[in-house]
Amino acid sequence: MEQALQTMIDNMPEKTGKLLAEWKTILAAKNFAKHGEAMNFLKKEHGVKHGFANTIIKLSKDNQETPEDLIAKQYTGKEALKPIYDKLLEVILALGDDITKTPKKDSVSLIRKRQFALIKPATKTRIDLGLKLKGKSETERLGDSGPFGTMCTHRVKLTDATELDEELVSWLREAYEGSL
Repeated sequence: MEQALQTMIDNMPEKTGKLLAEWKTILAAKNFAKHGEAMNFLKKEHGVKHGFANTIIKLSKDNQETPEDLIAKQYTGKEALKPIYDKLLEVILALGDDITKTPKKDSVSLIRKRQFALIKPATKTRIDLGLKLKGKSETERLGDSGPFGTMCTHRVKLTDATELDEELVSWLREAYEGSL
């Protein structure tokens, strides 16, 4: 997805008051036959600016799942885990400006030249963080890769944002640095 479109989607909640997924639901319920009808509805009924309205309509018609949609679906019914995800992402993206975040149906891959981390809401109360740490010994906290198989070498189970401590940040940094 081109950067300008992603920036617009990222800014949508602040500028329009709703996430793209919410706007898609609203438009789906209205089922407008013409682009202009949907445009008038968004602009007049909701005060959405022209550029955002056009983007919302286009992405709704394409029925294209955006990265935001994929992440929203991952945390539906698991909303208590979203702050952990947000904090993890903040810490990971601070490691460098060469990281690509790639949401999939049930996880988010973090890639430099190769994937170095994987975030997955595993249950309603736990996020599994997969890491690629070649040659690193397992500990009680830094377990085997479990369901990640060969995608990762290790897994850390997180149930609270406070678990993002210096030890975990050091593992993230090590995985990031080893992904060149």
